[in-house]
Amino acid sequence: MPFTPPSLDYHALAPEIILTVVLAIVLVADLFLDTSRKWLLSNIAAFGLVAAMVPILSLALSGDDVRSMVGGAYVVDNFALVLKALFLGTGFVVLLMSINYVEDGDYYEGEFYFLLLCSLLGMVVMSSSRDLITIFVALETLSIPAYMLAGWRKRDLKSNEASLKYYLLGVLASAVMLYGMSLIYGFTGTTVLADIGEQMNGSAAEQPLVTMAIVFIIVGFAFKVSAVPFHSWAPDTYEGAPTPVTAFLSVASKTGGFVALLQLIFVGFFGRDDVWGPMFGILAALTMTVGNLIALRQTNIVRMLAYSSIAQAGYILVPFAIAGSNEGAAAQSAFTASVVYLLVYAAMNLGVFAIVIAVARKTRSGEITSYGGLYEYAPGLAVLMTIFLFSLAGIPPLAGLWAKLFIFRAVLDAGTAWALLLGVVAAVNSVIALFYYAAVAREMWMSPVPDGDRTPIRVPAPLITALGITAAVVVVVGVYPQAFANFGDLASLVP
Repeated sequence: MPFTPPSLDYHALAPEIILTVVLAIVLVADLFLDTSRKWLLSNIAAFGLVAAMVPILSLALSGDDVRSMVGGAYVVDNFALVLKALFLGTGFVVLLMSINYVEDGDYYEGEFYFLLLCSLLGMVVMSSSRDLITIFVALETLSIPAYMLAGWRKRDLKSNEASLKYYLLGVLASAVMLYGMSLIYGFTGTTVLADIGEQMNGSAAEQPLVTMAIVFIIVGFAFKVSAVPFHSWAPDTYEGAPTPVTAFLSVASKTGGFVALLQLIFVGFFGRDDVWGPMFGILAALTMTVGNLIALRQTNIVRMLAYSSIAQAGYILVPFAIAGSNEGAAAQSAFTASVVYLLVYAAMNLGVFAIVIAVARKTRSGEITSYGGLYEYAPGLAVLMTIFLFSLAGIPPLAGLWAKLFIFRAVLDAGTAWALLLGVVAAVNSVIALFYYAAVAREMWMSPVPDGDRTPIRVPAPLITALGITAAVVVVVGVYPQAFANFGDLASLVP
């Protein structure tokens, strides 16, 4: 029987094709450009990300809801488009944060941008993956470059440790996840999530082997999103990696894990909420509580933000835990809450790390005490940092408030005692988080400058642009939250 190649929609695949071409250009250009012209590589990467956004916009405006390829294994729908836009936007902001940071150090610029684009390509592919194999390939495509980026300071022992811990635990998590996927395939005979979902409502509904497989897969992804107790790599990796890489890992890499979970749960495993519902509930409660309590004791701002990022993952896990409540009636609001929180969280966290990079240009320190009196010599940075921190805490009228309100709405829609208990835990943890966010604000506005040096901070133009983009999202969404809520409603995988 002659081989029939699969029918491909090249318009739908345009973002992936453009990213692939651009990362190849960056790799080849790095070989031939003189050292004095290496700055061109960041421009090529930035223009490539903007170019990849164009087909996403044209696909969104085309009116076609779903473009399915390879037997349903690769799907471009509203969900995929929203998340692809998020990944490309995040990558663009991280690239702006990286430009002067990379050029100021003894790094290889071309390799840095190449690895960043490779990881973004994996994330873009993840957004359309509706098959266990494509999900795993996308996950490794985004993870392997991230392992190398974490150890980018080649002569720094902390950076080497960060990369090694991230790599070793990442490989272990991938192995556990892959074993779970192999069990699912062995029982169902398919890797396509839609077909698996049909069997989860039928023959696979009560099989112990399938239950064990789902547990293994969730454990693997719990590492990727730094959920407690699979979070031990995150603080050391975040502290040891270059700050733009830390921002990238805390937002884009974490979001990639959540995107895979959304597809697995809402498309493949929705019929087995008796397995994943309690697991996500326990993970959410532990992750919120442990992350916030340990963050209270941190004196280094990057480690504090690492534990804050862990706690934020706990909030995002709450809707997962209650999505199957009331016979699935809460699924839509839970899905919307997760997507909206991911969109808002990206802007808040990237903004905080952009401030950290700007302040470190002067203080050369990551200690929270080095932020003393920041308003005296950098009032703009102090105001923006306060906005981002209070948004993370959920203070009105900023975007973080609405992200948390969407979670509480999902809790109320679920209406079960278990859901309400998780809502109470989330509310208490939001209050706890305010203490360490406010402690940084107090340092900036009420403490004296530690060394008495009030020389203004010179912020490079790319970093100013990154701050402007993230601050605009946080403030505008705070004033008009319905904009992002519509994105959450559009990006639906709910069966």
